[in-house]
Amino acid sequence: MAPALVLSADKFFPINSCTQNPLKLPILFPLKSKIHCSSHQKNPKKCLNWYKRSKAHLVNPCIITPDEQLPQISIKPVKDQVFRKKSGFFEKGSQEMLVLCGFGYYMNGFRGFPWLALNFHMAYNLNMDPAMLQIVQNCGNLPMVAKPLYGILSDALYIGGARRIPYVSIGVLLQALSWGSLALIPIASVACPALLAFVLLSNLGASISEVAKDALVAEYGHANKMPGLQSYAVMASSIGGILGNFFGGFFLLKTQQTKSMFLAFAALLAFQLTLSLKTSEESLNLPHMSDNDLVKKSIPQSIKKQYSDLMVAIKEDSIFRPLFWVVSSILLVPILSGSLFCYQTHCLNLDPSIIGMSKVTGQLILLSLTLLYDRFGKNISLRKVAGIVQVLYASTLLLDLILVKQINLQIGIPNEVFALCFSGLAETIAQFKLLPFYVLIASLAPPGCEGSLMSFLASSLCFSSTASGFLGVGLAGFLGISSGDYTLLPLGIVIQFFLALLPLRWIEYVPVSRNIPETYKKVGRSKRTRRNRRVGRVLYDFLYSYRRERESDMKR
Repeated sequence: MAPALVLSADKFFPINSCTQNPLKLPILFPLKSKIHCSSHQKNPKKCLNWYKRSKAHLVNPCIITPDEQLPQISIKPVKDQVFRKKSGFFEKGSQEMLVLCGFGYYMNGFRGFPWLALNFHMAYNLNMDPAMLQIVQNCGNLPMVAKPLYGILSDALYIGGARRIPYVSIGVLLQALSWGSLALIPIASVACPALLAFVLLSNLGASISEVAKDALVAEYGHANKMPGLQSYAVMASSIGGILGNFFGGFFLLKTQQTKSMFLAFAALLAFQLTLSLKTSEESLNLPHMSDNDLVKKSIPQSIKKQYSDLMVAIKEDSIFRPLFWVVSSILLVPILSGSLFCYQTHCLNLDPSIIGMSKVTGQLILLSLTLLYDRFGKNISLRKVAGIVQVLYASTLLLDLILVKQINLQIGIPNEVFALCFSGLAETIAQFKLLPFYVLIASLAPPGCEGSLMSFLASSLCFSSTASGFLGVGLAGFLGISSGDYTLLPLGIVIQFFLALLPLRWIEYVPVSRNIPETYKKVGRSKRTRRNRRVGRVLYDFLYSYRRERESDMKR
């Protein structure tokens, strides 16, 4: 057996002048190259004398002449590369990704600013009853149900050589047009059909933009082996929600001008549109199709292939079962948001600032929960997290019962304080419940299918939320809840509580552990791998790598 290879501090010593020089190969010391060098000796002649006396048979020996310098691989770039991986967003492409998607998710949360004004406009200026108000809110979410279509188009149809950022720009443009029209066109904010049309246009743009951003985050996480980036997206959205609801309540209290709030949000959307148009998708260092693939596949073929890949991905048990659970947990609970909103404003006479600040409190709690989950929650069983959050969500629904029954006054808590602290807590827990499933589905998304699968998840969640809203309208009508009669509203809240506990019956659909794909896993070394591993030594801040000869190789 040949002795273990040891590098000289300066050069390799000549062994055989008839072999090829491995340093001219594209890869330094390929796996199949057998490179033998002397022990750590200063005299090269001793190496040749040992070679003549030795009985060992060298397999395909190679030569490196004394006048050749060994290519030196500095360790510093390796350290820098590790630092850049840990820091995440210090590279140029990562900074642009942070600005584009970070501000985009911030604007998603800041949509509470115009929507708070729109709700007060419909309740006070248009005098809508609770059922009609909730119908407009839920009908406005219908474009989000078609998110899988936008995801398939984003995965299959390239616009200007890009397939994500153009869709972000289109979505932002549609939102700016809708909110600007509500601010500048008088009939748009007065006539109910026109109002509903512009609300649909706004949510259409928001859904297209969200699909593209979700796909960007999932694709960037796959390419850079950084799972769990959805947590940071929720953080940015929470910060936007905090500021949006805070400023929304403040402006409504001071000015009572809803149209000026629509116009201000349209101006922010114009800035976001400028930002997306200036960003090049190539600068994000994302994998993209080659020009040959783009030429070979027609648009119908690409769409058909993406649809087929999406169906295959959805049928996987690791995706279908948790998706079924989270959708059913939302679908079964009827939402009484319109009735509660009208009760708080008409019966309790709460100021707009209180309603806005209650949502600010909820977004602060959501941001805190997201930070805790990103730091500690990923090590906890996903099934345990889902079960605890579902029980917590059902419990927070009873807080509305305390406010409706005025139990808070009996224990000395004013309505304003109680609404400020607890009114938006159930909605916050419902939003946080979705985060672990977004992280799970994003990590399981097949390459090239990120946009389709994430949009299908968002569409399913939006459909379940819209359906639960219509169920709430039906429940309110069945119980006789209207703007002048809230007698049976406590019964509706109790029904919500028991239905929220029902999904715990099939909690086994949620996996215990998170199945992280192989691209995110660090491959461990087995005994054979450790025996055959590359070894090296560091000399004077430089790294030299070589391969040990094995007895099994010599017997071949």
